[in-house]
Amino acid sequence: MSTFTTKDGSNHYYEDWGSGQPVVFSHGWPLNADSWGEQMFSLASHGYRTIAHDRRGHGRSDRTWDGNDMDTYADDLAESLEQLDLQNAVLIGHSTGGGEVTRYIGRYGTSRLAKAVLIGAIPRLMLKTEANPGGLPIEVFDQLRASIRTDPSQFYKDFSALFYSANRPGSKVSQGVLDMLWLWSMQVGIKGAHDCIKAFSETDLTEDLKRFDIPTLIIHGDDDQIVPIVDSALLSSKIVKGAILKIYPGAPHGLATTHADQLNEDLLSFLRS
Repeated sequence: MSTFTTKDGSNHYYEDWGSGQPVVFSHGWPLNADSWGEQMFSLASHGYRTIAHDRRGHGRSDRTWDGNDMDTYADDLAESLEQLDLQNAVLIGHSTGGGEVTRYIGRYGTSRLAKAVLIGAIPRLMLKTEANPGGLPIEVFDQLRASIRTDPSQFYKDFSALFYSANRPGSKVSQGVLDMLWLWSMQVGIKGAHDCIKAFSETDLTEDLKRFDIPTLIIHGDDDQIVPIVDSALLSSKIVKGAILKIYPGAPHGLATTHADQLNEDLLSFLRS
């Protein structure tokens, strides 16, 4: 099993497929690197080196008590790029992973990077505040924390329907897809899952977005029930200079699965441009 060890001694699992220009994927909460399987296979098959790690506390990485915050997530990502000596890399982040990518650029700049992609991503800020009136109230995130402490298995089953918009009339999402998200989610440690909610909901990434100075593609579904598009992609795409915004009509938060062919085609086109 491939791992890298961070400065605090925690071990992080990663997958590394193919060869060529490196494309590094950061996953959403509460998943792991496996959630990028379709995209990694597609890009590796077209001449790219695809790399995805399990965030600390998630999947096969160490379940640390401390460090489940956006700054540390970005530091972990930086260490992976350094230890693998990646240059001219493309960073792709989904949901919380989009926050991780954004905070990485805010903290470390773009000297190792060629491009960035944010998919269903949390920036700029999910929490409702005076400065962000379109965000979600803190009670939403308090309920998430309560649910994963009391009955995480049932919560993740319910969450999967929202993740893929399987609760919509006419949904064609299979039970297998819903079960897979539940399986991935059950691999996260309760401490990491709990702390990550604060990280993805309360981290203001506005200033980090202003540091983007590389070609950036922002993709979001307009039926995203987890990270509503109005207070995320529609705003972040205005902050990142020259960002390309692609809106997938009717697409859910989990569009990497439900719209895999379209996403793979758009990623390949952006990487080649």
